[in-house]
Parts: sequence; C-alpha cells; structure tokens
Amino acid sequence: MMLTGPLLVMGTPPEFFPKGLLKKVFEVLINPWLSWFLYAGLMIGVHLTPIHSFIMNNSWLHTYVEVPLYILIAYCFYFSILERDGVTRRMSPAIAIFSLFFMMVPETLTGFFIYVSPGSVYENMYTLNDQRRGGSLMWAGSMILDAIWISIAVSHWIKSEERKALEVDAENG
Repeated sequence: MMLTGPLLVMGTPPEFFPKGLLKKVFEVLINPWLSWFLYAGLMIGVHLTPIHSFIMNNSWLHTYVEVPLYILIAYCFYFSILERDGVTRRMSPAIAIFSLFFMMVPETLTGFFIYVSPGSVYENMYTLNDQRRGGSLMWAGSMILDAIWISIAVSHWIKSEERKALEVDAENG
C-alpha cells in the first residue's frame, strides 16, 4: 500500500481524470477524508480482525479482493496528497503533510500491536516469532516509508512556494 499507491500516483499523467460515471465514483473515492478512513480501515481491518484468517483460508479473496483493494484504496489516498508533474490535487501541501503524518498512527500501531501480541493474532496461522518479525517489519517499515513520502510532500510544498514567489516577483516587475 505504501509503495504501489504513491508510485502509481506519481506515474499518473497530469491530465488523467475519468469521465462519466467513473468520474463521479473516482471523485468520491479520492475525497481526502473518505480515502484516509478507507486506507486506515483496510489496514487495521485486515490485519487486526478475524478477517485476516478468513482471507488466508480463501486464497481467491486474497488475490482478487484484498490485493486490488490495497492498490485501489492506496491510490485514492495518495492521489489527493502527492504532486504529479506539478499538479497537486484536492488539498493544500500543509494538509497533505498532516494527512501523511496522521496516517503513520494506524500504519505503525498495526505493526506494533502485531509485534507485541502475547499470542498468535491469526489463530495459530504463523509462529509467534514469524508474527513478531512481520509486525516489526510493518512497524519500522511504515515509519521509514512514511518519512520518505512526507519528505517528498515537503519538497513539493517548497517547490510550489518557490513557483508562487517567482509569479509574485514577475507581477511586481
């Protein structure tokens, strides 16, 4: 979620926007509030509820539902936040940075709770050591990846402020 979504957004052409009914659905999905809660809810819901065991016992759900949802929801979340070839969508750079920062909470806490769990979170599907390794990777990895995306968002903010300053200077002669 933290790699494919942002990378797909950054590779999306600036002129991209669906048409017709897809446009309406897409506009709803990229709503910053909705996409934030869908992203956090998917992450927590899949990892910290019995849904995980159900999905892992039905591999078709993992392949055809879970993975596409991870890609789609992450894309919608990051679409509102990250700049694409000089085009920023839906929110100010400051709000985008705050959104990324606050997304660290469910991402890191999900990994943390998996790591510190005294027993198997997944009905003995994994050994406790495997679960702790996975939790620590999710915990630390999400902090590292979030720091990278926040740094990119800050860089985009600085560049947009520089562009604004050049425009003001050009207007004032």
